[in-house]
Amino acid sequence: MLLRSRLSTALLSLPAVLFSLPLQAASFFSQAASSAPYGVSSLHHQLLQLAPSATPEALRLAAQALSCADPSAERLAVIDYSLPSTEPRMWVFDLHQHELLFEELVSHGQGSGDAMAEVFSNTPESHQSSIGLFRTMNSYYGRNGYSLRLDGLEPNVNNLAFERAIVIHGADYVSEDFIEQTGRLGRSHGCPAVREEVTYPLIDSLKENQYVFAYYPDEEWLATSTFLRCTTNEPQQLAQR
Repeated sequence: MLLRSRLSTALLSLPAVLFSLPLQAASFFSQAASSAPYGVSSLHHQLLQLAPSATPEALRLAAQALSCADPSAERLAVIDYSLPSTEPRMWVFDLHQHELLFEELVSHGQGSGDAMAEVFSNTPESHQSSIGLFRTMNSYYGRNGYSLRLDGLEPNVNNLAFERAIVIHGADYVSEDFIEQTGRLGRSHGCPAVREEVTYPLIDSLKENQYVFAYYPDEEWLATSTFLRCTTNEPQQLAQR
């Protein structure tokens, strides 16, 4: 009994830091496991963690474009037009809260393709979708109901989006029922239309100076986009519309 008492007294006298070592070690290894791998930007790593089902290349380029345009941005939507319209291909991220807010179906333009989008343009009346980086503007009520204006930031790629009325809006042809009936989503006049049920919360999460990145492996765009080749130390100067 005396030995046990002396042992207890000795343990109590040990520095408290020794008892915290296992917790500190666990915290260290937890942080190390969640850190970005070598050669992967922290933003790209964050997007990969939040949307593991998304195409990694689309997320990598989205991270590059946003880091180039606005490294402190709060919200980002990524649209992957390389996927068929029957699959969720739009992800909305809250980058400050580290949350995936939406994973959604999204339509493409009539002129871009059938179930798969294959052709993109910046041309008025083409009814084709546009790719590249957009900055969001204000929400409003128009002929398609609650909608969100987009400002295309890439010359000759999407910079006529505002003039073309390329907006995010809800549509009844964006639904699982429509897919079951036709084998694809309905198509827009170039707008990224979403399910009517998510129109309000999705638009509200993105409106007013957030970003949308629309991806497709278009060789010319990949080779020439300034947002895909600047360094994070030299962000682009973006003009306000």
